[in-house]
Amino acid sequence: MKKTLLTLTLSLWAMFTLYAQDVENLDLERAVLLGLERNFGVKIASNNAEIAERDVKIGVGSFFMPTIDANAVRNFSKEDVEQRFINSPEPNRIPGAETNTENYSIVGFYGFRPETIYSIRVLGQLAEIGNLQAKVVVENTVAAISSAYYRLVLELQRHKVLETTLQLSQARLDIARARYELGGAGRSDFLTAQVDYNSDLSLLVNQELNIKNAKINLNELLAYNPETNLIVKDTIIVENNLLLSDLLENAYLNNKDFLVAQRQESAAFYSLKEAQATRLPTVNLNGSYVNNTLNSDAGFLLQNQREGFQYGITAAFNIFGGFTLNRRIQNAKVQKYNAELGLQELEINMTSNIHRAYNTYNTNRQLLDIEYANYKVAIENADIALERFRLGISDYLQFRDAQLNLLTAENRLITALFNIKEMEIELMRLSGRIYYQGEEERFSLTLK
Repeated sequence: MKKTLLTLTLSLWAMFTLYAQDVENLDLERAVLLGLERNFGVKIASNNAEIAERDVKIGVGSFFMPTIDANAVRNFSKEDVEQRFINSPEPNRIPGAETNTENYSIVGFYGFRPETIYSIRVLGQLAEIGNLQAKVVVENTVAAISSAYYRLVLELQRHKVLETTLQLSQARLDIARARYELGGAGRSDFLTAQVDYNSDLSLLVNQELNIKNAKINLNELLAYNPETNLIVKDTIIVENNLLLSDLLENAYLNNKDFLVAQRQESAAFYSLKEAQATRLPTVNLNGSYVNNTLNSDAGFLLQNQREGFQYGITAAFNIFGGFTLNRRIQNAKVQKYNAELGLQELEINMTSNIHRAYNTYNTNRQLLDIEYANYKVAIENADIALERFRLGISDYLQFRDAQLNLLTAENRLITALFNIKEMEIELMRLSGRIYYQGEEERFSLTLK
């Protein structure tokens, strides 16, 4: 059997009324699209990924591009000068002597450090981690929206079940009232029917509260006003083509948390290489153009003009640094080992979570067939019990028992259906099979 399709249809327009100003008609795809466009967490994650990519570009530029500075200095002075020279006993007095100095220079510097190669690779891994973490947020948001959407559908289905139960209680109450008024039954049966009706009505009122909260939860994920009245489609399609081997294979290739752990291991490896490369010598190149002019009314040098280029090369090699480098290398080795352990731990957690979710998924698939068969039996039993009660063949206890059995069967059926869908969403998330594409702030969701 390739696919089992179970559709439960609701009359949503006959439901309770929310005091809301806005109404939004949603199916799951539209809910996901709106969530990805409006959700604040997704926007923040996207901005962080953009910052990480920009940091890589800036880092590469700072490592491989020279620094060039332009300087311009001009100084003026006016002083009263008295000078005495060895070949002249009389002092030379110059009142208001002026000095004018101009200095223009362009200085370029380029330093090559061997560890720079690994520093850039570390930045590259960090950029990939930032991008993957943004995708994790998106996938978690898609999963959360999907789960909240189907939770609202579930609560609406439960509301309809309780409405049906209340209708049966109303029918029983009407029969008990008629019998009591005609003298065919005691007041105790009528009061018992009234108590059971009130109990069922209380359950219905509480279920309306559950629906309101479910709508608020979905509105929150969509960044909507909490009072927005969401009208969702009433169809849940259960897929039966999920295979454990395919899920595990996809998880190793597409699970974003696992890919992040792999990138972290690579970053730790390059960080170790970066620390070890600092033992190698460094080479610095420098060059400058200088234009320096001096004009003075006092002193031996009345004018000096210098213009030209300066350049040079420097090689440096650290001989001893107080064992600081050794400590850095030792710490980098430990961090690399920790990253390897973290990857192994995440792999075990990932595969364990997939196995647990798949077991739950399979169990609920089996329960769905059982609960559906039980639901049909409960409907027939309730109809028979109502007719027997109407004819006076059975008492209210037998009817109430059949009624409660129907309520339990309906609740268990829709709960099993919801549990299957929730596990489908979780398996899609764990295996990395929630894909999205962004183009001009438009998104599309594919469950493959």
